[in-house]
Amino acid sequence: MLNLWNLLFLSFVHFSSFSVTLGGVSGNPFTPKSSFIRYWNKELHKEIPNTHFLLSKVSPLTAVDSASFSKLAAHNNLASRLPSFCSSAKLFCFPDLSPSLEKHSKDVNFAVYLDRNFTNYGSDRLAGLDSFKNYSENDNVVIDSFRRYSRDSAGHKDQFSNYASASNVVDQSFNTYGGDATGGSENFNNYNHEVNVPNLRFTSYSDDSNGHGQTFTHYTEETNAGQQSFSNYGKNGNGVPNDFTSYGKDSNVMGSDFSGYGKTANGAKDTFTSYAFDSNNPVNGFKSYGDGGNAAVDSFSSYRDQSNVGDSSFQSYAKSSNGAKVDFDNYGQSFNEGTEKFTGYGQGADGQSIGFKIYGRNTTFKDYTKKGVTFSRYSNESSTTLGKVVISKWVEPGKFFREKMLKRGMVIPMPDIKDKMPARSFLPRTILSKIPFSSSEIDQLKRIFHAGDNSTLWTIMLDALKVCERLPSPGETKRCVGSAEDMVDFATSVLGRNVEVRTTQNVNGSKKNIMIGSVGKIDGGKVTKSVSCHQSLYPYLLYYCHSVPKVRVYEADILDPDSMEKINHGVAICHLDTSSWSSGHGAFLALGSGPGRIEVCHWIFENDMTWTIADS
Repeated sequence: MLNLWNLLFLSFVHFSSFSVTLGGVSGNPFTPKSSFIRYWNKELHKEIPNTHFLLSKVSPLTAVDSASFSKLAAHNNLASRLPSFCSSAKLFCFPDLSPSLEKHSKDVNFAVYLDRNFTNYGSDRLAGLDSFKNYSENDNVVIDSFRRYSRDSAGHKDQFSNYASASNVVDQSFNTYGGDATGGSENFNNYNHEVNVPNLRFTSYSDDSNGHGQTFTHYTEETNAGQQSFSNYGKNGNGVPNDFTSYGKDSNVMGSDFSGYGKTANGAKDTFTSYAFDSNNPVNGFKSYGDGGNAAVDSFSSYRDQSNVGDSSFQSYAKSSNGAKVDFDNYGQSFNEGTEKFTGYGQGADGQSIGFKIYGRNTTFKDYTKKGVTFSRYSNESSTTLGKVVISKWVEPGKFFREKMLKRGMVIPMPDIKDKMPARSFLPRTILSKIPFSSSEIDQLKRIFHAGDNSTLWTIMLDALKVCERLPSPGETKRCVGSAEDMVDFATSVLGRNVEVRTTQNVNGSKKNIMIGSVGKIDGGKVTKSVSCHQSLYPYLLYYCHSVPKVRVYEADILDPDSMEKINHGVAICHLDTSSWSSGHGAFLALGSGPGRIEVCHWIFENDMTWTIADS
C-alpha cells in the first residue's frame, strides 16, 4: 500500500515533466533553480535576469534528483548515495579509494593515473625503478594513498617528479612506505609545487629500514595553507640519510609536524637546507625528533630564513640520544618576529654537539642542556631593512589601495583575483535543512561525506564550522549560508528588500597593471553599509556573509593600459573606518599608516560578492 509520501512523490514526478517560463528562464518549475527564481522575484519584488551570475551557483539538480536526495537526507541516508549525490549536485567530495591488491614485477612509469590507491606496490622488489612524473598534474582534488609501498624491498628506487603540481586540494598518504627496506632511495622533486591546500602524511615512513635514503627537493614550494605530517618517520632506521632542500619555500601559512622522526635510529643523517625559506607564517613542530637515537647528524641551514613571523617548536629533540650532532646555521633570520620553543632539547643526552650560528631572535630555551652547546652571532634584534624589502612578497601589489586611486586614467596593479577553490554549487533548502551544520555534529557529517578521523576533508569541514560559529566582531552581523535563498534572506535582513548584488565580471587583468576606465559610485557615493559574502571551503558551496558598515562601493571599467580596450568590469569596496583593524593588517603594511588613520579599498574577487542598497 502506498503511503502519503510515495503518492506525493509519484504526483510530483508526473507534474515535473511540464515546462514553464519564469522570470525569462524556461524549465521545469520544480527544479532548485526554478524555485530560487520564484523566491527572488517574490522577496525582492523584481525579476532576476536569466544571465545573473547568482543563478550559476544554484543547485543543478533535476526535479526528480532533488526530491530523491531530499528523501534520503530526511531518513539520514545520504551517505549510501554519496558519489551520485556529489556528482549530480556538483559538490566537493573526496573519492572513496578501494583497496588495491595490484602488484607489478617490473619497472613502472606512472604518468596518467588519478585518485589511486597504491597498496603493496613494490613490496619485496629487488632493485628496479618506479617513476611518478607529472603525476596528477593540474588536477582538482587529488587523492592518493601509498600503503606498504616498497616494503621489504632491496635497492628499489622511486622517483616523484612534478608530482601533483599546480593542483587544488591535494591529499596524499604514505603509510608504512619503505618499511624494512634495504638500500634504494626515494626522490621527491618539485613535489606539490604551487598547490592550494595540500595535506601530506608520512606515517611510519622508512621504519626499520637500512640505508634507505630520501631526498625532498623543491618540496611544496609556493603552496598555500597546507599541512605536512611526518610521524615515526625513519624510526628504528639504520644509516638513513634524508635531505630536505627548498622545503616549503615561498609558501603561505605552511605547517609541518615531525613527530617521533628518527626515533631510536642509528647513524641517521638529516639535512634541512632553505627549509621554509622566504615563507609567510610557517609553523613547524619537531616532537621527540631523534629521541634515543645513536650518532645522529642533523643540519639546519637557512631554516625559516627571511620568513614572515612563523613558529617553530622543538620538544624533546635529541632527548636521551648518544653522540648527536646538530648544527643550526642562519636559523630564523625572519624580518617579522617569530617564535621558537626548545623544550627538553638534548635532555639526558650523552656526548652531543649542538651549534647555533647566526641564530635569529625571540627564542626561549626551557630546560635546555648547557653541555656541548655553542652560540655564534646570536641576534636578538629586528631586521628592519630586510623587512621592508621582503614584506611586499606577502602583501601582493594591488591587493589594497587608496580611494583616490579609483580615477579614470590611473594605472595600478591588480592582484590575483582568481578563485582558487574547487567549483561547487549551493544545495537546495529542502536538502540543506536536513544536513547537520555544527561542530558538535561533526561525527554525523563525517559519516555523510565519508570523511575519516583527522582526514583532509574532516579538517576542512571542522575549520569552516569553527569560523561560522565564531562570535561576531563588535558591530558585525554575520551568517554562513549554504543556499541562495539563505543568502537573500541574510542580505535583506540587513539592508532591506531594495538591494543589488555585484561581483567583478571576470579575472582579466589579474597580476598585471591595469588602467581605470569610467567609474560609477554605488548609491550615489554615499557612506553606506554592505553585505560582503566570501567563499569558505566546504563540500557544498558555502559563503561567510557579514555586514560591513561605513563603506563606499564603486564599479569601474578595467582597461588594458596598452590597447586601452575594456577587459573587465570590477567592483571595489572602500572601508572608511579601519579603527578596529590590527596594526599588523596587510593593508597597513602595504599602504603605510595605521588603524583609523586611512581608508582601505580592495577589489571583490572572483566568485565573492557584495550586496548593497540598490541605486534609486
